[in-house]
Amino acid sequence: MTQSPDPHAGGHDAPQISPAEALQRLKDGNERFLRGTSRFTGMDTTTLDALAGGQQPFATLLGCADSRVPPELIFDAVLGELFVVRVAGNVLSPEVAGSLQYAGAHLRTPIFVVLGHEGCGAVSAALQSHRKGVQHLSRIQLLVDSILPAIADVSDKLPPQQQLAAAVEANVRHQIAAIRDSPEARAREASGGFLLIGAIYDLATGRVRWLDERNV
Repeated sequence: MTQSPDPHAGGHDAPQISPAEALQRLKDGNERFLRGTSRFTGMDTTTLDALAGGQQPFATLLGCADSRVPPELIFDAVLGELFVVRVAGNVLSPEVAGSLQYAGAHLRTPIFVVLGHEGCGAVSAALQSHRKGVQHLSRIQLLVDSILPAIADVSDKLPPQQQLAAAVEANVRHQIAAIRDSPEARAREASGGFLLIGAIYDLATGRVRWLDERNV
């Protein structure tokens, strides 16, 4: 079975930046967001026409659906720069995995970011189920159940806020491991032209904290 070309993808011949350069662009964008000096001043028809012909994002992000954590804003990105998948708890479901596989295979973004955030309601709900046996509404419980393995080793001796912070980070790391479990992700990492990294967004400050950045 042959694979038909995707008219909405940038294509493998699209100019590529390195994972380190992509990470720096995200960092610079977050700094602009913190300073309130956004690059976005409005959209023009030339840009819209260009984007209608295809996309060439430089980064893929798996983030939470929380309305306070829009990646395009916190990284000061304009249309077409980020390929974003959002779901409560930034969890890797089969549907999400399909979207990420598309980003890797067709868009060839050099960096994948799993973006959690402080005070995540989905992770908090998972802690309630794990610690107190709380059962949530049926569909929410399905989501919570997918987070439970990620937070199983979070110490119950920590104060509640520290427990939640530790669980948020543990969940990000768990989702990274799940993404890395695919042959495509492992092959891209081995090639040296791809970075899979976690980050935590602080709701109170607007700052993004990068995990394991020393290994980049």
